[in-house]
Amino acid sequence: MTDSAPVDGQPTVPLPVPSPPAAPAPPQAAAAVPEAAPGLPVPAVAAEDAPEGPPARLWDRMREDPQYAPEHLALEAVRRLGPEAARWAARARAERPGAPTEELAEQAVRRFVNRARLSGAVSGAAGLPGAVIDVGVLAWTQARMVLHIAAAHGIDPTHPDRATDLLVLQKVHKVAETARLALGVAAGRERAGALFGSGGQAALGKVMLRLGVRLAQMAGVRAAKRIFAKVIPGAAIILGTWANSSATKDLAERSRQLYRSMGPAGGVPRPR
Repeated sequence: MTDSAPVDGQPTVPLPVPSPPAAPAPPQAAAAVPEAAPGLPVPAVAAEDAPEGPPARLWDRMREDPQYAPEHLALEAVRRLGPEAARWAARARAERPGAPTEELAEQAVRRFVNRARLSGAVSGAAGLPGAVIDVGVLAWTQARMVLHIAAAHGIDPTHPDRATDLLVLQKVHKVAETARLALGVAAGRERAGALFGSGGQAALGKVMLRLGVRLAQMAGVRAAKRIFAKVIPGAAIILGTWANSSATKDLAERSRQLYRSMGPAGGVPRPR
């Protein structure tokens, strides 16, 4: 029996980086594979398994405000990916009315752990710019997985509290209260940026390093040396693939425990 795949989001554009030497064009069969920064090789994988990264507008927002990159990503994920997760769950239940909740959740976990594993090889050999893209793609993939797990358990994936869940589950914040405060700050900075602009920009290399560290924290890549290890060709791809898969599996288990304990509650979690 073939699992119903979660619906893919809109095509994305990665964080702009200085253009390194041109690389060969990706195979025609891989047209749906996520774009890479100029010069990055793109692995040929099946379109339905191709990992997707944050949209261009979100990359810009995170680059301009790297301190609150995880919060910006969580807010945008709920806005953009929450409805997708809700549609997937509704369709899956309509197609298989008797399917157990845990089976639907496992289906989502398998799909997105596989995407996380593939994302470890997308930009692993491209140095620091590739490492930043990699952890951004991974954090976005993980957020999509969490929202699908919530939907599988009957929890509204479009509810604003899902952004709080993402930050706590991904260990950006230890408790929901501080996560909510940080989300409020990020939302305010987002509105201010839309009205007044970013007000200047630091050197690209410094911004990318800071952004990479914050996104790596969100994606579960705890050791900073993992980012720098990606600068080493060859070993970077192996490390990225293993680290991404392991971190995503751990996040999946935490998410399933949380939403299993909550049960269908109209999207409003129990106090915690």
